[in-house]
Amino acid sequence: MVKKTPLTFLILLLVFTQGYSQKIETLRQKIEGIINSKNAIVGVAINGMEVKDTLSINGQRHFPMQSVFKFPIALTILSEIDKGNLSLDQKIDIKKSELLPGLWSPIRKKYPEGGTLTIAEIIEYTVALSDNVGCDALLRLLGEPQAVENYFSNLGFKDFAVKINEETMQNNWDLQFQNWTTPKEANRILATFYENKNGLLSKDSYDFIWNVMKGTKTGKNRLRGQLPKETTVAHKTGWSGAHKETGITAAVNNIGVVFLPNGEYFSISVFVTESLESLETSEKLISDISKAAWDYFTDKQQ
Repeated sequence: MVKKTPLTFLILLLVFTQGYSQKIETLRQKIEGIINSKNAIVGVAINGMEVKDTLSINGQRHFPMQSVFKFPIALTILSEIDKGNLSLDQKIDIKKSELLPGLWSPIRKKYPEGGTLTIAEIIEYTVALSDNVGCDALLRLLGEPQAVENYFSNLGFKDFAVKINEETMQNNWDLQFQNWTTPKEANRILATFYENKNGLLSKDSYDFIWNVMKGTKTGKNRLRGQLPKETTVAHKTGWSGAHKETGITAAVNNIGVVFLPNGEYFSISVFVTESLESLETSEKLISDISKAAWDYFTDKQQ
């Protein structure tokens, strides 16, 4: 038997690390190939359960969140619930005057004359169905949109801004850019609140929000578009629509946690901006990136 010296171990480690980094680089090159053929700016962040399973492209660039910000809004509400200032079963009146016709709202469709919903129901509408009326109802409970930014800033999330609500954002194209984050920060938010190492969420709040995220109904052709049907994806979408005059789409986004067959997971955030591509093409781009990441992580298990 050959005696392995420390130098031998070092060489083996270097060989292993080089091979591993080459595999990560192969994934990066595949994603860059997907992106480079599109007339859009794309930001990507991917993080596996191991530190070395990490890559980003335009990871520090500011991207408009659009409805992606509804996930952080829900987290901020849950922090108030855990403090005892609110409760999930607390009933909130949504007036007919608040059911603004220009906003996407399944709540308005179900309660055309207004109605009374629990905070839990409003969060479910807001996150899983991306309801804009519900979103602004939650922001009114917090006092102002800035309260969301302040909560995350106090936790150390600096690449994240929330200045306006849905009503303001949907009525002025230019103002949507005031609600922004970076792909890397979006992934850090996902990981921080999913791992919940610092107990930021109580068990009840944790179970509630991640069940809601797993039940998201929007974006079926984005992150989860090409994954096996039985795959669990806890995610949130955002979309700006196209500018009427220029045809430019400011945001086609999806962030989430994707669960692998062996019980492990990876977080992924994809933001598409300044796009002249169709919605279908942008969604396919996101699903192509997600599938490339899925293939990388599932290949590792074999």
